[in-house]
Amino acid sequence: MSADPTALPMPVEGTPALPVLDAVAGRRSIRAFLPTPVERETVLRILDLAARAPSGSNIQPWKVHAIAGEARAALSAELLAAHEAGEPEVPEYPYYPETWREPYLGRRRAVGWALYGSIGIGKGDRERMARQHGRNWLFFGAPVGLFFTIDRDMGKGAWLDLGMFMQNVMIVARGFGLETCPQAAFCYRHAITARHLGLPDGEIIASGMALGFADWSAAENNFPTEREPAEGFTRFSGF
Repeated sequence: MSADPTALPMPVEGTPALPVLDAVAGRRSIRAFLPTPVERETVLRILDLAARAPSGSNIQPWKVHAIAGEARAALSAELLAAHEAGEPEVPEYPYYPETWREPYLGRRRAVGWALYGSIGIGKGDRERMARQHGRNWLFFGAPVGLFFTIDRDMGKGAWLDLGMFMQNVMIVARGFGLETCPQAAFCYRHAITARHLGLPDGEIIASGMALGFADWSAAENNFPTEREPAEGFTRFSGF
């Protein structure tokens, strides 16, 4: 039975619970995880608490598929094989703009080179870049993969609701001593992933997510990612 979603979360044994401000401020996309298992009940607690996210008219449009063990390994094996065979990646929906422009192009390049630089991949080293990209299909070593899906006939507002739910998952996970990496990459191999999940035609994968304990000794978990200060993206009136 699912835990009471109104109860305060208990962290995984041996890991401290984080105050909410610290959980938000320290959140980052983790790209190297420890193999330490995560219990099913812990995943349920995280999802129950995350489901307090708002949604228009309380429709709660999100759905989650959680995989681990043999199911996760089988999916990863087929996805990695497709990647290594050079099979094209086809997005199921347009995640990125058709034409890049500033400031978004610069931000994208900056984080990409920061990641590659942290693990010693130089410009033009396409082979190592491809290998690093392939780690997406292994959930970067995380023991749990989460897939967030939504009915295809839902409107844009419901996708906003789903995004708020996903953010809750990432923050709540930190309260249990766990870390995450949201992964839109799975939308680029939707057919394989949907088949493994047994997804009906009317349901679409919005994003995947790796969940587990971070390997903080890994360089790719420690490079800085800049954020535009609020003064830069906010207009104030009447203050």
